[in-house]
Amino acid sequence: MGKYVVATDDNFQELINSDKPVLVDFWAEWCGPCKMIGPIVEELAGDVEGQAIVAKMDVDANSTVPSTLGIRSIPTLLIFKNGELKERLVGGNIPKAVLSQTLLKHA
Repeated sequence: MGKYVVATDDNFQELINSDKPVLVDFWAEWCGPCKMIGPIVEELAGDVEGQAIVAKMDVDANSTVPSTLGIRSIPTLLIFKNGELKERLVGGNIPKAVLSQTLLKHA
C-alpha cells in the first residue's frame, strides 16, 4: 500500500496547487463503492510516488470543498494540476490501470 495524503478543507488549496498531478478521492466510511476503490487508490499512491500525489478526502469530515466542487455522488475522483481541475471520474469500478494512465498523462 502506498502513502497517500489526507486532504482536508484546510489543506486542500495548497495540495492541489502542486506542479505534479494530484488525484483526490472523495469518499465516506459508509459508502460501499468507496470501499471497493479505496484500496486501489491507496495502492496507486505507491505506484506513482515521485510522479504524482494521491490524496483522500472524507466528505463527512470535510464539507466545504466537496460542496464548492459540486461533488454530488461518491466516490468521485478529481485530478488537478497547478490548481486547475483536469479530470473528473465518478464511481467505484474504475480499473487501476485506467486511474494510473489518466493521472500520469498530466505528469
